[in-house]
Amino acid sequence: MPHPDRSPLEMADIVCSAGQSFIERSRRWITWQHQKVLLAITRCRTAALGGHRDCCSACGHATAISYNSCRNRHCPRCQANARVRWLQARERELLPTRYVHLVFTVPRELAPLALQNKRVIYNLLFETSAATLLEIAREPRHLGAEIGFFSVLHTWNQRLQFHPHVHCVAAAGGLAPDHMRWVPSRHNFFLHVDVLSQVFRGKFEDGLKAVFRHNQLEFHGDLAPLVDPRAFARWRRTLFRHDWVVYSKPPFGGPEHALRYLSGYTHRVAISNHRLVALEQGNVTFRWRDSAHANKQRLLTLSVDEFLRRFLLHLLPRGFMRIRNFGFLANRRRARLLPLCFQLLASSADQSAPTASSAADHPCLSTDWNCPVCGGSMHVVERLSAAQLLPRSPPLTYLCAA
Repeated sequence: MPHPDRSPLEMADIVCSAGQSFIERSRRWITWQHQKVLLAITRCRTAALGGHRDCCSACGHATAISYNSCRNRHCPRCQANARVRWLQARERELLPTRYVHLVFTVPRELAPLALQNKRVIYNLLFETSAATLLEIAREPRHLGAEIGFFSVLHTWNQRLQFHPHVHCVAAAGGLAPDHMRWVPSRHNFFLHVDVLSQVFRGKFEDGLKAVFRHNQLEFHGDLAPLVDPRAFARWRRTLFRHDWVVYSKPPFGGPEHALRYLSGYTHRVAISNHRLVALEQGNVTFRWRDSAHANKQRLLTLSVDEFLRRFLLHLLPRGFMRIRNFGFLANRRRARLLPLCFQLLASSADQSAPTASSAADHPCLSTDWNCPVCGGSMHVVERLSAAQLLPRSPPLTYLCAA
């Protein structure tokens, strides 16, 4: 009997079907990091990583063996618990006010350079989008306040193509320059997207010039001629002839709405197991949402090699932080300014949004596994190594912890 929440087809099934022959066919471009991620996905929640047995502290109910997770941040199976833990930590920082969601994107012409210089371009995308928001929000004719927000990097679109962009979730208001009052934004408006896009494009161009001047960019293959400064300048001019898109949704509800937004954007990987439909005759079919046609659900079929190639495009550089905080939420300022924000909001008239609710009000945010018999807390009573598990028969997956 399969687990009711388990997808019939998972990423591990596709990787296993490709096998070592995929590695051999991809020798021209595949790296040790690619292979490490693929291996982690195939070993996740299998006997190869060991396991554990849980027991209820109240009634003594014991479970079957649960296999351990690989905890790789690119594994579709391992992000749910990481997301919940992150949300619980952030829940204490959610202000009793409305929030706004913004997205900064770069032109598709930049994609080849970004693929060859992921760390440099991704950092530049974070820095310039954050600097744009902070600068425009500080101007009195726009908001005249110091805002706080977090940014999350995504590098894919619905069809798994390379599309780097940054999602920002910000409180719809900020601290006055003198830190004596809270400045709320207008009810249905935060910052002008045309102004944001123009400033963002200018800052990104300046940053791109700087990293080129300091020899921080690499050029390979078709981009090799861009190592010449004049060729790079010509290429850069074509890149910046187009308008850059900044999307901003009107401010939405308070902390409970923000939690829903956070859960959808923070620890997402390029594709979830639930979007996988079929693996047949060396082809993978998956669902994608067509935003150009009212978000209609469509199916796309790719060969296994092409599917895995697209998936591996979105691996992050080692140690790269894909979630970052800025403004009064910046790590070195949060402890001093966040309590001030709560204090000013409590004394201001902007009390239309409810206060942040506790984790108990959001069962989906609970990281505890409760006993299926009495509802008590489950705890680990036995840990098993891979060597101990291999001689055993597979556990009953529908009785195992998620």
